[in-house]
Amino acid sequence: MSIRPITNISKATATIEGAGVKLHRAFGFKNPSSVDPFLLFDDFRNEDPNDFKAGFPWHPHRGIETITYVLSGTVEHADSLGNRGSLEAGDIQWMTAGSGILHQEMPKGNAQGQMHGFQLWANLPKAQKMTDPRYQDIKSMDIPVVIDDDGTQVKIICGDFWGKRGPVDGIAANPRYLDIYVPAGIKKTLPIDTYQNAFAYIFEGSAKFKDASDPYGILVEKEINGQELHIREEAGDRSLIQFGTGEAITLQAGDNGVRFLLVSGKPIKEPVAWRGPIVMNSTEELQTAFKELREGNFIKNN
Repeated sequence: MSIRPITNISKATATIEGAGVKLHRAFGFKNPSSVDPFLLFDDFRNEDPNDFKAGFPWHPHRGIETITYVLSGTVEHADSLGNRGSLEAGDIQWMTAGSGILHQEMPKGNAQGQMHGFQLWANLPKAQKMTDPRYQDIKSMDIPVVIDDDGTQVKIICGDFWGKRGPVDGIAANPRYLDIYVPAGIKKTLPIDTYQNAFAYIFEGSAKFKDASDPYGILVEKEINGQELHIREEAGDRSLIQFGTGEAITLQAGDNGVRFLLVSGKPIKEPVAWRGPIVMNSTEELQTAFKELREGNFIKNN
């Protein structure tokens, strides 16, 4: 089984989105080809309601899918098609914006005023960019969890893993979205489809991710994209690890264990024309989308 090389290690950076929500962005708006088919990943985690209560008021999307995963607190949502609902702790919403939708997402803290969740954007191929919008709202109780003999726990949101399948279906990039916990000190090898791009995002604890060029743990330093990376150092909270091709990744959990998202998907390999919440294949298509938005013709008769 070939171990994937580590191509990049970085920290999510603080930014502000929506009407003033403080969050950390792991990637987005720079080089979409490096994470194709994914476009953007945000970690919204706050202890103070003033940092998130303004939320994400009405805004458009076209040509993408937005994936919202709530760990604590709630997110109330509504859209231009008349849908309304609330995502509770452990729930996920996989929204296919397709031809166009207007929606809002308003986070609410838990009893202690805390809010934590993630949002991932996945691109749609040209043939599906103007498909009918749809939601997949999945409750926590409907998401399978598998537990290995060493105590490793894997919550399978989308895709197949260890003989189980997540409840989200029909997604263009055939992605896998896993929430993984590995206990302290445990070494783990996790399979990934060879033909999918993949990244890991740590949000609790720490781990050392093994690089393919370091099979015996000898390599201490490595230069990637002009940066010297200490591969054997532990990656901690809000760390993004990107991988090259291969059949698996290998890691060893730190003293407090590690919890991370492991996300992979089949690259679309198409031109990306991107402006804010709308992602198309050409500048002309972007101009059309924003013209329709100004003129009130953005929402199609689905």
